[in-house]
Amino acid sequence: MQAKSFNRRPWNLWSRTGRSIAFILAATSIACLLADFYRLCPMREFTLFIFLPALAGLAALSLADLIHGDRQLWRGVGIGVASGLLAALAYDLFRLPFVFATTWGIDSMVAPLNLFKVFPAFGAMILGQTAAQTHYALAAHLTGWAYHFSNGMTFGVMFVAMLGEVTKSRWIWAVAMAAGLELGICIFGIVMGLAAHGMTSRWQIGQQPPGNPKPGA
Repeated sequence: MQAKSFNRRPWNLWSRTGRSIAFILAATSIACLLADFYRLCPMREFTLFIFLPALAGLAALSLADLIHGDRQLWRGVGIGVASGLLAALAYDLFRLPFVFATTWGIDSMVAPLNLFKVFPAFGAMILGQTAAQTHYALAAHLTGWAYHFSNGMTFGVMFVAMLGEVTKSRWIWAVAMAAGLELGICIFGIVMGLAAHGMTSRWQIGQQPPGNPKPGA
């Protein structure tokens, strides 16, 4: 007897509901800090029991879409993570002259500001330590910087999930999003919007991002 073949349609996880779920899961990164700031939940507990499981859920959802879906959600999350990371790096580079103004001898032109001092404090909070310390352990520095970049990447996912498709006329909304999160980080929004738009136009379903082999290859 000839075996019957079934043409199963791939899942469509990049629907409004799927994008909302991706947005909420990604938003748990910044929610760690906000929950602690408003004294709703300590940052350590929120990270261990909400943020990390949500991150695992987002990864599982993306993997499920890669295997069984139409790969729109996989693509959207990938674009968001990459563009958000690029934006965070650009933002940090923008802040370097302020951080090293005295060291570089440009403090007469640029105000010296230790703009990175909050990162080890965040790391200490995640590790369950006192936030205000004179000298932070290496673990606090590493954890804090990891959290900083997780915020950048998840902001990217939130941005792409919010728009669905980052077209030429819509990338500028990244600046509005960045300004809403914190005044003065428009550089983050500009890089995130341009990077997301560039990857959106180049990475279409049926194609792979440059340099990435096809799954199973």
